[in-house]
Amino acid sequence: MKIVAREMELSEVPLVIDYFHHATPEHLEMMGVDPSRLPRRFEWLERLKHDYELPIERRANFLTIWLSGEDPVGFSTCNNIIFGERANMHLHVVEPEHRRQGIATEGVRQSVKIYFDRLKLEHLFCEPNAFNVGPNRTLQKCGFKYLKTHMTVPGAINYHQAVTRWVMERGDRPPA
Repeated sequence: MKIVAREMELSEVPLVIDYFHHATPEHLEMMGVDPSRLPRRFEWLERLKHDYELPIERRANFLTIWLSGEDPVGFSTCNNIIFGERANMHLHVVEPEHRRQGIATEGVRQSVKIYFDRLKLEHLFCEPNAFNVGPNRTLQKCGFKYLKTHMTVPGAINYHQAVTRWVMERGDRPPA
């Protein structure tokens, strides 16, 4: 499957919201997401709409979409952005049957280039749940460096959990 990553358009943002709101409790738990902390759809969309209206230098979030042809198969998001310095990345393959097929690896490789270019980053971090094997393997394959495993609440929708912290720095080149 050929994957193309590009900046997500505002009209495509419901994909992200629906991904979380339609996920099974087991999948949310594997990602370390507390369903009671998910914003209501309308509020989440309004928050992201406001973000899209801001200049890129002031955005709280930046999103990419992964396409196979015209079909969205995954996405990545960045938050905790300090423009020109650092951001935290997240990665998701939309449909369970598409997981374990290399979609995330290709999507992440392309998204990393977009993030470094558009956000002028020096450091890109990712902290998946330590027990969620898929994204941890993907980050390793993509050339991220392991920093540590620690306990934290990685985001507003997460509960306290063990996460694995990975980093890619501007000079690093993702493996082809």
